[in-house]
Amino acid sequence: MPDALLPPVVDDDGAPFWEYAARGELRVQACAACGELRFPPRPCCPHCRSFDSEWRLMSGRGRIWSYVIPHPPLLPAYAEQAPYNAVVVELLDAPRIRLVGNVVSAPDAPLNSVDPGRLRIGAGVRVAFASAVGAGVRMPRWLLERS
Repeated sequence: MPDALLPPVVDDDGAPFWEYAARGELRVQACAACGELRFPPRPCCPHCRSFDSEWRLMSGRGRIWSYVIPHPPLLPAYAEQAPYNAVVVELLDAPRIRLVGNVVSAPDAPLNSVDPGRLRIGAGVRVAFASAVGAGVRMPRWLLERS
């Protein structure tokens, strides 16, 4: 993965997400009091206002909820990979949780490795983690599932 692509900003609330991703695990923050899942991570549950949380392992399977093909890409490193996709994935085991990423042909493949014509709303995807970039961060990416 090219170094010029924007890395995530890791804050205190989201740090556990990235630590689990570095291990190849997709986990979502949950309230330890009421059990509600929440993303993005935050210190307080919006449902019951508890500050107790835990991180639940997800299956890593989802469906494309929305996607775009950016025109034109604004940053040079992204322009070099155009056309590429940016997707919103709804997790199958947590339908109210949606993650943003890219559908690629393999975890470390370029962003333009999947023909945009293959993308469909509702298409099944599964998470894969790209190699570590800066500070050991591994980016979750999405692979199309075969139907």
